[in-house]
Amino acid sequence: MRMRNTLMQGLVAHDVLSQEDAEIVLENAKMRGIPLEDALREVGVSQESILTAKAGTSGIPTRVLETDSIPFEILEHIPEESARHYSMVPLGIVEGVLEVGMIEPDDMEAIDALNFLARKKGLPYKVFLISESDLQDVLKMYNSLGGEVGRALTELESELTEDQRNIQEAIDEQEEGNNTFIKEDAPVIKIVATILRYAVDGRASDVHIERTDKMVKVRFRVDGILHTSLTLPVNVHQAIVARIKVLSSMRLDERRKPQDGRFSAKIGGHRIDFRVSTFPASNGEKIVMRILDREKGFIPLDELGLTPDNLDQIRKAIARPHGLILVSGPTGSGKSTTLYSMLSELDRETKNVLSLEDPVEYFMEGVSQSQVRPEIGYTFATGLRTTLRQDPDVIMVGEIRDAETAKLAVQAALTGHLVLSTIHTNSAIGVIPRLVDMGVDPFLIAPTLVLAVAQRLVRKVCPGAGDEKLMNESVKAMIDKQFADLDDKYKPEVPATYYEAKPTEECPNGLRGRLAVFELLPMTAELEHQVLTDPSEDKVQHIARKGGMLSMKEDAILKSFNGQIPFTEANKLGGALLAEKVIADDDFGDEIAAHNKIQPTEEEEMLKES
Repeated sequence: MRMRNTLMQGLVAHDVLSQEDAEIVLENAKMRGIPLEDALREVGVSQESILTAKAGTSGIPTRVLETDSIPFEILEHIPEESARHYSMVPLGIVEGVLEVGMIEPDDMEAIDALNFLARKKGLPYKVFLISESDLQDVLKMYNSLGGEVGRALTELESELTEDQRNIQEAIDEQEEGNNTFIKEDAPVIKIVATILRYAVDGRASDVHIERTDKMVKVRFRVDGILHTSLTLPVNVHQAIVARIKVLSSMRLDERRKPQDGRFSAKIGGHRIDFRVSTFPASNGEKIVMRILDREKGFIPLDELGLTPDNLDQIRKAIARPHGLILVSGPTGSGKSTTLYSMLSELDRETKNVLSLEDPVEYFMEGVSQSQVRPEIGYTFATGLRTTLRQDPDVIMVGEIRDAETAKLAVQAALTGHLVLSTIHTNSAIGVIPRLVDMGVDPFLIAPTLVLAVAQRLVRKVCPGAGDEKLMNESVKAMIDKQFADLDDKYKPEVPATYYEAKPTEECPNGLRGRLAVFELLPMTAELEHQVLTDPSEDKVQHIARKGGMLSMKEDAILKSFNGQIPFTEANKLGGALLAEKVIADDDFGDEIAAHNKIQPTEEEEMLKES
């Protein structure tokens, strides 16, 4: 109770609360049986003010934490049971001194326990005041990814002698034979297995492992966003890279050039595939692993999030006996998923369907799937020539990467086959000029291209976390401006409400998962004439809009009307940004203004240049 009183006295002394307000808050906390700090936060007292007041009365310095700044291996200095019982956690070691965070530094029982642990470790210590929320965040680390990995690191560190550490550093200077000294024992296996398990359980699509000057960063890409999930000491980098190389059947002694590989593992009862790529960075090899859950299978076409009109256009296109259907977008935008969904709609019993993929991501019954291997000369182009001798009805080509593949795909479509493939452009409209740039003659594009599709993945509103907002005049004006160049018969009816993300306990940012947004460009008689006369992007755009084509941004806006995605997600897509000036006076304006500052991804910039 003394700390409670001194805390309130400190807040009064710092003019954070009046004496009267302090007594009211103290009584309120007592009557409701809640922690005093919770009661203080309810009346608007910041955590910083609480810590400052505590420091002023106790003379102990404060520390505001960022959990990613705490090395996981530090947790071993205070066992989890002691940390929870005495409400104290290790923060780091600075100049040989163990820094410890506490919320009640005058708890003599906790101090006695800390003295015992410090003597056992042979370390002096220094106490810092931390907040209750920061304490809980660190306690969670014991049972988190880092906690499990930290325990394995402790085992590994105990097995690495000083000489072996020196050898491991010297490995960076060697060109060959580095596998001689890298230990692939149980701790390293455990570390890699734990990282993979948490990545799969956390719905990550990719895992990045990269070395910096001071640490090894492990980052997960979840819903399209990279997050640092774990940091490790630099001396385990080589061992982790070696373990992943062994799993992927890569050469251990090749560190000068990139390598690609793959492996499978059973995680949580599912067979998961990992596509692995190494990159020889200046600080050491970087590893990126793409996660593929084959057991999830393909998504039915009508569950991709297509509007009824877009769904109808795709079904009409794949029902054609011949022609070319191209899906465009950057890596990781869901193009392969869309192609698999299209194949799933075909009658594979009466048609001969073949695919060329790099790699085969999901196995589909009734499709003869082949993985290209450029290292032995089996490319998309050579594979496409082979498939034409296999009496195909439908051919799926994983990607049109070069002029040779583009010309062969067009020729296959001209000779009575339905060809589905992907291509890298920023929009559906950009597909036509891209083919021209690859050397395909416009008079061949016009009769063969049936449909061009562009797509992106945007984050979805977490179920039950949507925040319905009234459509005020300024937001409506923005939407009207976005659709202004469409004919009235194609313009959507703007509803009275739209949706934004609302944080919940289950979804801290109100977002979970991703949904595709599309734009479709079907070949029409008018567009075919335009391609033959002038296939420039501006002219194609004019014809497409005249025919009612909606952009990906507009598809996203429509999906925000029914609560599928937040309205602000539309502002991350290409095309004209929603005007800041129109909404500068609205609360919503701050959100839009922030999103307007988002820069294009590196890949999108490269696509613009190409």
